[in-house]
Amino acid sequence: MSLESAVTNPDVGRAAAAKPVAARIGARKLRAKLRAVLLAAIVPIGLLLLWDVMVRWTGTRLIPSPWGVALMMWDFAFGGIYDDAYSGSLPIHFWKSVQRVYGGFFLAALAGIPLGLMLGRIPLLRAMLDPTLSLLRPIPVTAWLPLSMIFFGLGPKSAVFLVFLGAFYPILLNTVFGVKSVDVRLFEAAGMLGCSGPQLFRAVVLPASLPSIFNGLRLGASFAWILIVVGEMTGVPEGLGAVIMDGRTLSRTDLVITGMIIIGVTGFVSDRLLVLLSNHFLRWSPQHHA
Repeated sequence: MSLESAVTNPDVGRAAAAKPVAARIGARKLRAKLRAVLLAAIVPIGLLLLWDVMVRWTGTRLIPSPWGVALMMWDFAFGGIYDDAYSGSLPIHFWKSVQRVYGGFFLAALAGIPLGLMLGRIPLLRAMLDPTLSLLRPIPVTAWLPLSMIFFGLGPKSAVFLVFLGAFYPILLNTVFGVKSVDVRLFEAAGMLGCSGPQLFRAVVLPASLPSIFNGLRLGASFAWILIVVGEMTGVPEGLGAVIMDGRTLSRTDLVITGMIIIGVTGFVSDRLLVLLSNHFLRWSPQHHA
């Protein structure tokens, strides 16, 4: 572009000047993302190397090498290596566990978020329910295992119930905390504008509580994946937790570690999806960066 055209047409000149700046900003963001990925990869790679070195150094046969687990993961997903009962069975086990985890998780969210909003906002309801909830909360989910089998029988319903219990309390408590942390001045401003009742919940309480609610959802999703192993101890034949229990019974450590890795990766992806969802709904908040 000539100097004359830039002078005679300022808009064109500004657009031309903005292009190098935008390119530099884009390159800087790309470098930052690559740096974040590289930093995040250091610890997993280091643990894999340490794992391989320790197995070779000790000569143990109880713990497989990373390569042995990789072969097991491939066979579990696609078959063709060991040709046993678990070869190529990952899709069905994974799908069954996903149904149970997210069935319990979504039930916990449907119950925990509305109840938490009401407990945080209605003192009378909080006085009635908080002691009972505080009494039940410390009871380990594993202690509910026998009762869940009595209530729901052997099968997936018991697993969903245990996952629900594990995810419910983090979601509930974080929602209550979010509501109680809302700035009083927001309620005063809303009252001056004539906002009250259900409209107050929609316009003030829910938006201001969203950061804590999403923290509770992330914790609840993590606990849901943690507890699927316990939930699938209730006699279900399929699922990642059932595979881990079978691997323990059969002394198949490679199968146990394979199930652990798949649960960990799936839980990580679930958490990242919740972070993206949180960033979308909280994009109005300059302080929120998950």
